[in-house]
Amino acid sequence: MAKLYLHSLGCNKNLVDSEIMLGRLKDYELCDEPSEADVLIVNTCGFINSAKKESINTILELHSLRKKNSLLAVTGCLIQRYKDELMKELPEVDVFTGVADYDKIDEMILKKSSLFSSSTYLQNGDSDRIISGSNFHAFVKISEGCNQNCAFCAIPSFKGRLKSRSIKSVVDEVKKLVSKGFVDISFIAQDSSSYLYDKGFKDGLLKLIDEVEKIDDLICARILYLYPNSLSIKLVEKIINSKKFVNYFDMPLQHISDNMLKIMRRNTDKKQLKEILSLMREAKDSFLRTAFIVGHPGESDKDFDELCDFIKKFDFDRISIFSYSKEEDTAAFKMEQIPFKIINSRLKIIEKIVDESIEKSLKKELNKTVKAFVNGVSSEGNFFYGAKDMRWDRDIDGEILINESLCGKLKSGKLYECEIIDTFDKKLLARAIRKIC
Repeated sequence: MAKLYLHSLGCNKNLVDSEIMLGRLKDYELCDEPSEADVLIVNTCGFINSAKKESINTILELHSLRKKNSLLAVTGCLIQRYKDELMKELPEVDVFTGVADYDKIDEMILKKSSLFSSSTYLQNGDSDRIISGSNFHAFVKISEGCNQNCAFCAIPSFKGRLKSRSIKSVVDEVKKLVSKGFVDISFIAQDSSSYLYDKGFKDGLLKLIDEVEKIDDLICARILYLYPNSLSIKLVEKIINSKKFVNYFDMPLQHISDNMLKIMRRNTDKKQLKEILSLMREAKDSFLRTAFIVGHPGESDKDFDELCDFIKKFDFDRISIFSYSKEEDTAAFKMEQIPFKIINSRLKIIEKIVDESIEKSLKKELNKTVKAFVNGVSSEGNFFYGAKDMRWDRDIDGEILINESLCGKLKSGKLYECEIIDTFDKKLLARAIRKIC
């Protein structure tokens, strides 16, 4: 059996595409060593400069490790965005394809031919996927593309406008996953709260939630990448009142200053954001994740100070900070840029504030009893089981280290009631009290 090595870069939306390719190549034996593979695939990210560099470095590194007569294929956002340049500059690569043909990767490898179809790939319920990284959790992509016009973002230029899957397609996939034991689902898209807007529905997620609620064996679900401008109070209330969807609110704000929100073309303002954030925060057992950009063109010292003050005062659970990346095909590309020295200085200030905010969030979990899925051996080694709070998304929100069990040997993929007893290096320490299911 021929061996396959696949390296997926970037976001979890990319991971779903990689899993679709794995499904198309299920006759290959997966391997962990590039030097042993007959076929190597890099699914690239092209969102910001650091991701582009990582993608190119990964391609060149795998080429240096590959064995003679193996095939190297590159796919994804970076290739879609810069296909003409990269096909000339990367003779090391045998097969190129962008974001439209993940379901044809087996044909391309067989024929050793590149392919760039005209539209972004949108899976259907019949697509086979090989889920990676978990035996109980899966990501489900509900749409592709984006109708927003943020000044800093180039995604619409290579992903296109919003294209939503039908509710039936999404629900059929979830049912299939649940039948295989995947009982924890994260729904993802570039702009999840605009789901079905292209089909004429303003609040399509309301309809999706209603249908997902009917899937009996699904334990929990969450929605990632909510966009403030397309998010309604009605949707937040729907999530809060749901029996399946946890109160997990992932809404990248990018900034809080009205001046910056206008420059960034976010089509919202500070008052609206605070109103909806307060509703989320007041929900029982809610978990709030957001992201901010530092150093975007137009950000004054006053704007930055306002952002820092907001993070100190508002009770977020997790915050990601990104330095502004100057990207072609964006409105901000032609704006007057802030010097790197100033951006780096601001990053150091805000990262300290964010660390304090996350530490505060962890400490408020002390002595609480939470529901947590066991992942298996922890990142700290064999002395602990690793687990994730049922509310959390996979990987990004942290880890619970379980070093004591009152309910026997713990099993990966099972849900337990756990008591949080301490914090350690941005992780929670817990004892398992009882098995839930």
